[in-house]
Amino acid sequence: MTLTKKPEGRPTAASWGLSKRGSPWEYAPAPESTDHVEIRREYGLFIDNAFESSRPKASFDVINPATEERLSRVAKASRADVNRAVVAARRAYETVWSRLPGSERAKYLYRIARIMQERSREFAVVETMNSGKPIKESRDVDVPLAAAHFFYYAGWADKLDYAFSGRTPRALGVAAQIIPWNFPLLMLAWKIAPALAAGNTVILKPASTTPLTAYLFADVVRQAELPPGVVNIITGPGEIGMELVRHPDVNKVAFTGSTAVGKMIGRAVAGSRKKLTLELGGKAANIVFDDAPLDQAIEGIINGIYFNQGEVCCAGSRLFVQESVYEPLLDKLKARLSTLRVGDPLDKNTDVGAINSAGQLAKIAELVQSGIAEGAEIFQPDCVLPDKGFFFRPTLFTGVSQSHRIAQEEIFGPVLSVLTFRTPEEAIEKANNTPYGLSAGVWTEKGSRIFKMVAAMKAGVVWANTFNRFDPTSPFGGYKESGYGREGGLHGLGAYLDLSSDGRNGR
Repeated sequence: MTLTKKPEGRPTAASWGLSKRGSPWEYAPAPESTDHVEIRREYGLFIDNAFESSRPKASFDVINPATEERLSRVAKASRADVNRAVVAARRAYETVWSRLPGSERAKYLYRIARIMQERSREFAVVETMNSGKPIKESRDVDVPLAAAHFFYYAGWADKLDYAFSGRTPRALGVAAQIIPWNFPLLMLAWKIAPALAAGNTVILKPASTTPLTAYLFADVVRQAELPPGVVNIITGPGEIGMELVRHPDVNKVAFTGSTAVGKMIGRAVAGSRKKLTLELGGKAANIVFDDAPLDQAIEGIINGIYFNQGEVCCAGSRLFVQESVYEPLLDKLKARLSTLRVGDPLDKNTDVGAINSAGQLAKIAELVQSGIAEGAEIFQPDCVLPDKGFFFRPTLFTGVSQSHRIAQEEIFGPVLSVLTFRTPEEAIEKANNTPYGLSAGVWTEKGSRIFKMVAAMKAGVVWANTFNRFDPTSPFGGYKESGYGREGGLHGLGAYLDLSSDGRNGR
């Protein structure tokens, strides 16, 4: 990365998207090379370790949200294709995968993890081109964490009896997994790794806008020589996901996405013996007390809401600041916001990349306009956005009340609402005043206060003096309208096992 000192006088805007009030340095462009990446012009459905056309043959475009250029065309599955995938997964489960010792399944998972590490640059670039997230996030967070999940669950594959002592753990059978567009590769790993370790076979349906790293993973499946049918990947609209959920030969459903769709899936599996995990929306509270180290808290706030353009289910989109430090924190926050670089996701200097789709960009813009209309005060850094692509400036609102839509609805974009409180009790009451319960953050130097807040917060995960930190060993999930069940850790492994005495689900 090349740095050039700016001349004296009025500061000029730095490279793509840097605010005029930002850094005194010019950052030379540092684009990631794409020469090592090959994206096919067309992708078929991945069934039985082979790419096949959909029946009847149909496809749709997948674009780069930063340039609006077409990356590929992928097959659009039909109901018949869903059935083909389930039949393949059932056959692989009955004849091969469920019969393998855990130590043999572990070898396959270790092999997948090592291949993903070896091809990490390829995965990072494809993830960024397809999703719009900055390359430094794909490279430093998504790909390493995805590989780490396969390493972690490979270690448990031959230790299920020890993991759940006193039980007789058995695989469920065929798992249907539906993942969102904000973390395509990481959500794939969260779901496929524990399912395979537990002895299940899977059918994965990625989001329609971001299927390319899933198809790259399909190539890894073949490279790792998994038996045909153990992992199947189908693409298509939301209706295809529901066909998969309703299929009578599916034993387990795992979904990450919106609360509205999660409710539909819950109704669809009600009354069946299917095991269900739902990881849904969130409206996380990030709470800063007057004794918190403000500079550290500022970085946590930025990471909490502007990481991945705010397209994070556990994003800290509601900031609660104790009144006595409100003004100094706000000044620091605005100054820090003005240093964020918005633009080309493949540039290693970029902090905020492209919004995933035109539809999501329109939703963000509409909710921001509602905040202005309801009387909140908006602040956005002065940065130049690219002419093409789906970009939105990092935004924060002050003067926000609990009744504002921007304080109640999940925006899923780089938009922060700032509110105040006086006492810990008030902070708890305001933070819990939401239908969601996925995550929260607490910033304070008092350990006793951290324990008090964690116990009182109605959230599945509460971070203390940090935010958006993940580890394969730690379970993640929510309460209320943020879903139920856990992914990660032993909890995530147990979600793919029948721990009852007879273990009949997989048959």
